[in-house]
Amino acid sequence: MKVAAMGSQVKREMRNETIKFRRRLLAWYARHRRDLPWRANRDPYRVWLSEIMLQQTRVAAVIEHYHEFLRRFPTVEKLSAAREASVLAAWSGLGYYRRARMMHAAAKVIVREHGGEFPTTEEQLRKLPGIGRYTAAAIASIAFGEPVALVDGNVERVLQRVSGEQLTGEELWGTANRLLDTKRPGDFNQAMMELGAVVCAPRAPGCLTCPVIEFCATRGELAATAQLKRQKKREINYSMLVRDSEIFLIQRSRDASLMPGMWELPEREEQNGSESPAFTLRHSITVTDYAVRVWRDTSPCVDGKWIPVNRLKQVALTGLARKILRKASIL
Repeated sequence: MKVAAMGSQVKREMRNETIKFRRRLLAWYARHRRDLPWRANRDPYRVWLSEIMLQQTRVAAVIEHYHEFLRRFPTVEKLSAAREASVLAAWSGLGYYRRARMMHAAAKVIVREHGGEFPTTEEQLRKLPGIGRYTAAAIASIAFGEPVALVDGNVERVLQRVSGEQLTGEELWGTANRLLDTKRPGDFNQAMMELGAVVCAPRAPGCLTCPVIEFCATRGELAATAQLKRQKKREINYSMLVRDSEIFLIQRSRDASLMPGMWELPEREEQNGSESPAFTLRHSITVTDYAVRVWRDTSPCVDGKWIPVNRLKQVALTGLARKILRKASIL
């Protein structure tokens, strides 16, 4: 009997600690959450768009694209009816263009099979193109209040530091679900992500300002299990040809493994002799750091197309092409 009583007491204490954790975290989130445009309402289309854009992209880089994308495609019906090239043009600069293609495909399914209404559960949402476990849980909990937890990089870091364990796979999802405030799942999930993004940072976490520091087993110290990948260095040269308010661009093959169908400047050999490039810049893609040289040329040496500068906003440019054209004050 004593063993059973002690077991019940431990369970009560753990439950009370979990309740305190939820309350502290949600109170902190109510006071300190960032004023981000996708938090203005719980419209599932906007929640979905923000979650897809934020995958592998910083918040600061997303906000401008988020507003512009909504201006062009304010509803899932508008997105469904758009041409793929228009969707890619609106996505240009965010990278990882498969995300945009999958959004476009999912919008068509939502309109065709669901009458323009989003599925309301995690299980149903995961059947849509490009929506995995995390994104489905985010939409279901934030837009529809379904009591499902989510795990992204920020939440994973918080859970590992709080527990003091190197949790992986289903251990992470199970821990997240046990902590979840089932009465306010959307707010709780956003609070966990916010905590990981602004306080429980990967390096130099702000433990002194953490609202749940008393529940943390590690106080920010947790040995990393993975080594950072060393950046590869590469040099690359491009031709920039401009005439009569037009610029010469080439289109990547529709079968290309990276950014198929996107438009870019033609690549060229480095100039020999004393001539210098018009300008240089740096550009990083995943683990490759590019030193980019841009040369002003007069005649194209490859097949391509002259495109009016005033139409560039409607063209699906690669992120690097957009960066080059901005540097040249063409965009």
